Amino acid sequence: MSLIPQYLEDRICLNVLANSVENARDCYEAAEGHVVLGVLSKKYATDEAAIEDMKKYQAATNNALSVGLGAGDPNQSQMVSRISAVLQPQHVNQVFTGVGTSRALLGQKDTIVNGLVSPTGQVGYVNIATGPLSSKAPAGIVSIETAICLLQDMGGSSIKYFPMKGLACREEYVAVAKACAEADFYLEPTGGIDLTNFEEIVQLAVDAGVKKIIPHVYSSIIDPITKDTRVEDVQTLLGMMKRIS
Repeated sequence: MSLIPQYLEDRICLNVLANSVENARDCYEAAEGHVVLGVLSKKYATDEAAIEDMKKYQAATNNALSVGLGAGDPNQSQMVSRISAVLQPQHVNQVFTGVGTSRALLGQKDTIVNGLVSPTGQVGYVNIATGPLSSKAPAGIVSIETAICLLQDMGGSSIKYFPMKGLACREEYVAVAKACAEADFYLEPTGGIDLTNFEEIVQLAVDAGVKKIIPHVYSSIIDPITKDTRVEDVQTLLGMMKRIS
């Protein structure tokens, strides 16, 4: 199974949540493979249970598995690293301070490991205090350029920019995108992305010159009754991706 996500036009790969193996398979097909399917570590009581179940998602989607924290929960950081070491998925979600551990335990450079940084209200600056202890401390505000270099030092692949609240921090987001482009670093816009703003958010990253973009579209396309990600919405997002590309 491939360790590298299947990017559309070698540039954009969708990230959506999968509520079941069947939902994952359906979304994978709807996106024509240009997707990684998020499964949250937080819903499992043990590493063993997570590994056993997530292997089924890998088998159904040619390893298009994205091991998730669960709403960016820093307390899941160590579990994500441990189970990812065994699973060897295409994509790993991490808080800023968990990136080095995940990369070291993976033992290879192909799997995408993102590092979560948050908006600060200051253009050009991000909060890197997103770990289990640091998230409870005063904000760790550094320039986006420094944050990227720190992540590169730890073996990270991308900035997970969360919570964006859609386009609420547009200027900050554009600055992050430009910095990622200049550093040849990947970008994962996350939080408040829906069918109305997806295309603009991804287009801004493309216009900035970002090499690889993995937009996360979660709650806005989840059926409130079944909790499944709506397959028809994934198809709509793919159409938007093709227009952007």
